[in-house]
Amino acid sequence: MAFTEFGQLLLFSISMLIGCFCAGMVPLSMTLSESNLQLMSSLGAGLLVGTALAVIIPEGVTILISSAHQGHSHDLPGGEGLVESQEKEGMLTHDASSSVGMALTCGFIFMLLVDQIGGAHGGHSHTHGPVNSEGGFGKKSLSTIIGLVVHAAADGIALGAASLTDKAEIEFIIFLAIMLHKAPAAFGLTSFLLHEGADRTRVRKVLIIFSVAAPVAAILTFLSLTTMSGGISEYSTGWVMLFSAGTFLYVSTVHVLPEISQEAARTDSVITLSEQEMTIQKSGARIKWTNLASLCCGTFLPVLLNMSHHH
Repeated sequence: MAFTEFGQLLLFSISMLIGCFCAGMVPLSMTLSESNLQLMSSLGAGLLVGTALAVIIPEGVTILISSAHQGHSHDLPGGEGLVESQEKEGMLTHDASSSVGMALTCGFIFMLLVDQIGGAHGGHSHTHGPVNSEGGFGKKSLSTIIGLVVHAAADGIALGAASLTDKAEIEFIIFLAIMLHKAPAAFGLTSFLLHEGADRTRVRKVLIIFSVAAPVAAILTFLSLTTMSGGISEYSTGWVMLFSAGTFLYVSTVHVLPEISQEAARTDSVITLSEQEMTIQKSGARIKWTNLASLCCGTFLPVLLNMSHHH
């Protein structure tokens, strides 16, 4: 069973590597429409939110509670009364619930620290398209590269943990969410580095590192969790899934959604350039209806896929 799970994870990892690399190669060979890229980014952001809320969090909670109850049933003495047993069940459920909040918070804070340490104010972004930057290729570009590679690795952790749930549809939904998010990120990273003045050979090397980060993290996570014993492995799988849900929520709400709004603000500012600044600010935060529809569809897609499987 473990070999089959690893084989499926390997297939997803190779597909993810090739997909990210091909998306990052686009700016080196052709120009992609900014509106189409925004549409894809909106869909990817929606998938991240929907996957975290409707797939990863429920599954992680189920695994944590299940592992806690299994450990309790193994330790249960034969003569223990019903009342004592129910009290212990309640305590275990409460402990599992506390672990849920801790894992989600740790994932969210981890990505926040990565942004700050990596120099989020120095140009780190999931920017989808050319970036107007200040300064040359150097510390700013390095901060961007480090931040995006760590983000990619965090996404890989989610896929690696999901591969141990024995539920192929959950692994596929997470894979889909990562792909539709990482493809625009790879495109944006390449565009940013080209705009910074990096030569194409160096950009390709950075793109390879970015593309490899998530697959390697997924495989390492899988191998780490499979080496653990029984209940520890199940508990760790649930905790890691919830941790990755926290990273998904951070990336989608702190990076992608604000950037979509900023793109709308930039578009509106060009149209109303001759008018008052207040008019620009008032209309700037409004997202295009097509992007909003794409975002909502992406959010509900994991929900529908999950429901269709259970029915």
